[in-house]
Order: sequence, then structure tokens, then C-alpha cells
Amino acid sequence: EALAQSYPAKPIRIIVPFPAGGTTDIVARLVAQRMSESMVQPVLVENRGGAGGAIGADAVAKAAPDGYTILMHNITFPLSSVAQTLAKRSPFNVDTDFAGISIAVNVPFVLTAHPSVPAKDLRELAALLQKNRSLQYTYGSTGPGSVMNVIGETLKRDARIDMTHIPFKGAAPLKQELIAGRLNIGGDQLSSSLAEIRAGTLRALATHSSRRIPSLPDVPTVRELGFPALEIEGWNGLFAPAKTPKEIIDRLQRETAAAVRHPDMQKRLADLGAEPVGSSPAEQEAILRRQMDQFRAVIREMKLD
Repeated sequence: EALAQSYPAKPIRIIVPFPAGGTTDIVARLVAQRMSESMVQPVLVENRGGAGGAIGADAVAKAAPDGYTILMHNITFPLSSVAQTLAKRSPFNVDTDFAGISIAVNVPFVLTAHPSVPAKDLRELAALLQKNRSLQYTYGSTGPGSVMNVIGETLKRDARIDMTHIPFKGAAPLKQELIAGRLNIGGDQLSSSLAEIRAGTLRALATHSSRRIPSLPDVPTVRELGFPALEIEGWNGLFAPAKTPKEIIDRLQRETAAAVRHPDMQKRLADLGAEPVGSSPAEQEAILRRQMDQFRAVIREMKLD
């Protein structure tokens, strides 16, 4: 109890394992701003991109379990951990090296294409590549075992098509190449590409949520288009190093939930196409387990290492 009262006694760092500009970075900065106000200590965001998020995650796994270094990650975390574990070369173990704090927000995942791609949705893209085997299409992801890599490989399997995987260090450089037309297909959490979809510089081919997204009501879901295995709920959540005291985890969870549910935040999140969650650590763990189980077979099959 005394520990919880004296915490935090110095600034807290949220490590984002991707370059600045992606959804995870934006959400981390919004949450950090609100937490700084309520915790009366600065909450700072530090970007450590590379290796599909593994470099930043590893730094947190090895940090002191005192609540002063925490991780903001996304759905790539459980997926890449499955890939790394199967490849027997992960520097950390998601199950044993981290303590969950909270799923802060849900952010739908959207599959996008450069407007030069002559397909208005995912079903048309599949048909196009089935018919024209000579088309050398590329799809981008934020690294091996990342969400977009898993989606791309699952799509290749289910649609019986071929595309070349191009990995990037983060969502921002991937989006630049996609907008420039040097990449055919990409995908990310909605907030990274909503402005470009609305402007017409990117085309949304499908959303991966279980229902249509209010901010993109005309874009069908993957299930509607005949690809139910591609359904996946995107999120951003906070993690601490394992062995962080429960009182500190509980304090951080309460602060996260209060931050995302704050009226000012709700509006900012809605503009991003994100919805506030603020889950408990137990709820967060249940979501991670389900998603790891959902894609384990695909990742094993695809040999994503």
C-alpha cells in the first residue's frame, strides 16, 4: 500500500516499439498526455523501432520491474511472439517476461491498396490475381509475424494467389511506399490510413472487424467478402516487465482506463476510428490467448521465420 502511495516518484517512460507516426505511437502519446496530468509526473513516449517491434519490447522485458518503463504495443505482439517462438529465436517470451496492464483501445484493421490497383474490394483483388498469374503484386508489413504479414499469408493460402512480402520498420514508411505506388497492397490500424482513404490516395479493400466500421460504412468486412479467417480485432495495450508489483500494475490500469474514458479523449479517439477499452489485465490476457490460438496454425504453416 505504501508502495502504491509513493509511486510514481519520477517520470515514467512508455516505449513504443515502432517509429513515430503510426497508430501505436499516436495512442501512446494521447494516453501519456492524460496520465501526466493525473499522475503529477511526466509520462514520456520513447520510440524504439525495428525488428517488427521486438527491439522495443525486449528493452522493456529487460527493464527494472518498478513501473517506470512500460510498453505500448499492438496485436503484432502476440502474433510475432508465436512466430519467434516457433522459430526458436525470440529474445523474450511474451508469456513469462511481461505483465499485462490493460488493452487501452480497440482500433479496427483495414486492408488498403494503391488506387492504381484495379480492384474495388478484397474479393475483386483475389479474382484479379487468380486470373492474371503474371502480375507481380507486393504487399507490405511491419515485419515477419506482424499482423499484415499473417493476413497476407492467410490471404495467399485461402485465395490461392501469390504476392511478394516486403517488410518495413513501421506503419509510417509502409504507408509512404503504398501512397507512392511502389507497393500494391498494405494494411494497418484504421487511424493510420483513415485520412488517406477519405482523400482517395489509398483505397480500402476490406475491414478485418466483425462488423462494419462507422467511419467507413461502405467498406465491407472480410467475412462479407468470403474470407472469414482474416477476421481480427486490432488493439493497442500496455505491458510492464514481469514481476512488477501488483499495486503498481493496478494503479497503471486505473490510470489507463481513466485516460481513455476521459470525455476529451473519447472525441480524439473517435477521430482516429478507435474506441476506448481500459480492460483489466485478466481481460487483456484472455484476448491475447485467443488471438495467438487463432493464428498459431497459419504461422506454423507459413514458416514466417
